Amino acid sequence: MTHKDTVDDTTRLRPHPGFFLVFEGPDGGGKSTQAARTIEWLREEGFDVVACRDPGGTNLGERLRTVILSDESVHPTMRAEMLLYMASRAQLVDEVIRPALAAGRIVVSDRFVLSNIIYQGVAGGLSVDEIADVGLVATGGLMPDLTLLLDVPQEVARSRTGPARDRIEKRPAEYQDRVRAGFLLAPADRSMYSSPLTVIDGGLEADAVFALIRKEVQDALALDPRP
Repeated sequence: MTHKDTVDDTTRLRPHPGFFLVFEGPDGGGKSTQAARTIEWLREEGFDVVACRDPGGTNLGERLRTVILSDESVHPTMRAEMLLYMASRAQLVDEVIRPALAAGRIVVSDRFVLSNIIYQGVAGGLSVDEIADVGLVATGGLMPDLTLLLDVPQEVARSRTGPARDRIEKRPAEYQDRVRAGFLLAPADRSMYSSPLTVIDGGLEADAVFALIRKEVQDALALDPRP
């Protein structure tokens, strides 16, 4: 992990020399936009950054993403849906994330295991513990060094996303409400998700949200604050 300035050696606290940052939260929270902005900022700071999305990020993952989200000719059950996500993630970890972290790079991912715990578990009715166990198998035990959860009320999220764009977004408002409630459970229930997790108010103005994100990432990477 390279940087223009000398930083404290915090990598010894992690099982790899890189840094794994994940953005999570309900659709409409701005996580994809803020992840892209964070990647741009980190690269400007001199870091070697790998960007990925989950599901997707590999040839296999992108095909599975289409099946999961866009192919109206297939109708996976909630359990099958979860396993398709996990298959995509297993390929992403083995092909992209783990090699990048081993090389000392920063990996920024749009979603990871927590999304399945919430979307198919808390909101979808599957066992949270079983999903977490499958997630450990799919990732080989790899978990984020920091997860930033961008939270917004559902009415704000719906106003931002507009018409539903994929299979998950087309689910009823009651399901989306359970999704948000599930995400907000995660910081308090460490049995659900034990990796470092910070909630960010995604309802704020975009620059204010990014300022909060940048502060969290600076602290995690032991960087000096920048104006």
